[in-house]
Amino acid sequence: MVAVQLSNNLGLAPPKAKPSIQPIEPSLSGPTGADRLADQSADFSAGVQTQFVFELPTGYLDASGQVHRRGVMRLARTVDEIEPMSDLRVQANPAYATVIILARVILSLGNLPDVNPIVIEGLFAGDLNYLQNFYREINNLME
Repeated sequence: MVAVQLSNNLGLAPPKAKPSIQPIEPSLSGPTGADRLADQSADFSAGVQTQFVFELPTGYLDASGQVHRRGVMRLARTVDEIEPMSDLRVQANPAYATVIILARVILSLGNLPDVNPIVIEGLFAGDLNYLQNFYREINNLME
């Protein structure tokens, strides 16, 4: 069994397969995450890509048995990494910052109405590893 160790800087060994980074068009707005996608679309007109499509290797399995694999992650802002440090869950376990940060920057996942820490906690370890590496790559944090 392979153990995945969380850290508060989302740093893990590089994945076996490099995550695919695909731009999305600003007009994309599905029934989920539409409000959160809309406020990012202005960045596209300035020529800055701020949102990236991803597909989880396994997928998030919700309570009804539906698998959610395709999602959108936005670039992180400084506040996305600083604000979670005041959360009591992070103070008790610094590795939990990863969960909160990912919940903040993932705009949509499948047709889930919201991506929150509970969803991130429910991911399979391989998918968490994938998202950590994807986050690091799109934010130019790869070593």
